[in-house]
Amino acid sequence: MIKEMVHGLREMLMLLVLAIFSKATGVKAYSRGGTIPEGASYCLSWRLAVEANNVRAWRTVPPQCLRYVEAYMLGGQYDKDIDLVVDQILRYMNETVPSSDGMDAWILDVDDTCISNVFYYRGKRYGCDPYDPAGFRAWALKGGCQAIPAVLGLFNYLVQNGYKVFLVTGRDQETLGQATIDNLHNQGFIGYERLILRTAEFKGQGAVAFKSEIRKRLEKEGYRIWGNVGDQWSDLQGECLGNRTFKLPNPMYFVP
Repeated sequence: MIKEMVHGLREMLMLLVLAIFSKATGVKAYSRGGTIPEGASYCLSWRLAVEANNVRAWRTVPPQCLRYVEAYMLGGQYDKDIDLVVDQILRYMNETVPSSDGMDAWILDVDDTCISNVFYYRGKRYGCDPYDPAGFRAWALKGGCQAIPAVLGLFNYLVQNGYKVFLVTGRDQETLGQATIDNLHNQGFIGYERLILRTAEFKGQGAVAFKSEIRKRLEKEGYRIWGNVGDQWSDLQGECLGNRTFKLPNPMYFVP
């Protein structure tokens, strides 16, 4: 009886200490798994909702999540998540048998799928600042985007195994066409079938409509789209999606 009373008092004392600690430090206490800062916990939930497409049409990253997104993008977890997706793509490819007619295709987005804009967005507080079209255009013209290593490896694997790789991007062909070609080539993206940028024909169209039409035209040419890879849900929605779609993480911006 005395032991039970002592045990109960200890639990009450522990709960009191945790409550005082939580109030004083702003850290939420959990009975299991230690303690998690409330801000980080919210930002983790927010990022998960973004990747699951439950949060849509968001304009900026929540200001309180700036350091969280920075840590995610630069601290190693983003790279691990990319590696996992690419591993799933390779597993899927091992289960498929391409034909010998040269019409087996894959579609890859460009920005933050093949090449990274993380250092541009560092200057935009990792998406906490509103989208700046002129600023991004100036950045893209410099051609300084680095390859995302796992995707470059995937790209080379696709090319070496006889798939026709189409790089489809919402970048404007007239202003960014040559800079994009040079940037991709400098980063090792050599051997793709076609780079397709947005022309005047698609001016004003959203990404879903634009990319759906491109995929539709490729299928009319006779290509079989085995896979479609992008960092935005708008890369992976609409018509003629292909046999499988693969979403890469991107908590820095949303493209409708």
